[in-house]
Amino acid sequence: MFDYLIVGAGFAGSVLAERLATRSNKKVLIVDKRSHIAGNAYDHYNEEGILVHKYGPHIFHTNSKDVFEYLSNFTDWRPYEHRVLASVDGQLVPMPINLDTINKLYGLSLNSFEVEQFLESLAEQVPVIKTSEDVVVSKVGRELYEKFFRNYTRKQWGMDPSELDKSVTSRVPTRTNRDDRYFTDTYQAMPLHGYTRMFERMLDHPNIKVMLNTDYHDIVDFIPFKEMIFTGPVDEYFDFKYGKLPYRSLEFKHETLNQENYLAAPVVNYPNDNLYTRITEFKALTGQKHPKTSIVYEYPKAEGDPYYPVPRLENAELYNKYKKLADETPNVHFVGRLATYKYYNMDQVVAQALTLYKKLTEKPEEAQKVVKPTIIGSASIMEKLVPRDPAKE
Repeated sequence: MFDYLIVGAGFAGSVLAERLATRSNKKVLIVDKRSHIAGNAYDHYNEEGILVHKYGPHIFHTNSKDVFEYLSNFTDWRPYEHRVLASVDGQLVPMPINLDTINKLYGLSLNSFEVEQFLESLAEQVPVIKTSEDVVVSKVGRELYEKFFRNYTRKQWGMDPSELDKSVTSRVPTRTNRDDRYFTDTYQAMPLHGYTRMFERMLDHPNIKVMLNTDYHDIVDFIPFKEMIFTGPVDEYFDFKYGKLPYRSLEFKHETLNQENYLAAPVVNYPNDNLYTRITEFKALTGQKHPKTSIVYEYPKAEGDPYYPVPRLENAELYNKYKKLADETPNVHFVGRLATYKYYNMDQVVAQALTLYKKLTEKPEEAQKVVKPTIIGSASIMEKLVPRDPAKE
């Protein structure tokens, strides 16, 4: 008998599994369709021995002391402040736009006060900011919007910024100083030995069993549990009753090059050239020393694994229908980016999971009910449980 069946071994599922097992002595089964834990944060050593992020760069940053201290239980950190260049007009310039970006792009030598006035002179008056286009043109004007944002957004989302909610481009600041960091959070670091190692430590508890390469539909009627935590797509859970929620996906093309370094920055964006949106060089993120280097190209696409909920009003309205169903479903808790149809950073998912844990542990024990049969599944199913330590069983 498991107290919890958790669907998904990414941040949301793994944090909840760890808290429930170690702090509440609950027995937890966590299942994932993929062949590995850590969700999209999964990293591994490739054939050349270089640590790479399989699903594109994952840069940890947070302003939450609680989240950072929680994850510090499972990893040491490598201090890292992320920097990005954008290929615009044949030059590599800092992104987000800052003082150096403007000076280099226009051949100027403005100071912080002058660049603020310069940007104000370019900005357009937008009475009501509704779309991602409105956000940018109201800050930096149409010319910089065309150079940095419009085509990048079209590639990334498959639609014009004028068709997307303002939240998409609101995430990218504009600076009048020379700060070229992509993020300004209090805590910026990378797990010293990688994300996967951090997840392994998180899930290393005798109360936690993990089943990989497993669709939860295949085991849900055979393994008894009291409650479910679901971190997958909420529309999928309800068999797409109201239709599919739109997502954007990505295709990753990994390459290892016979040279020590390749890019002038950890990430270079290509808003106007090429079919890919950006290239990442992993050694710049991890600090690994190696005579070769590994990079990844990101190609956005419409179909494939769901990565980014598409922020449009009609999609929010469709999600609210599924949310109503989710709220009315007893003993099933929906958490994480896919289950709540919202783009979260990693730290936000951790915070959401910790909040749900607190809510779950405040529930009276007698309110919990067994909602699945008490029939033990077949040997073939049970043998898929990993890790298995005979000394603990």
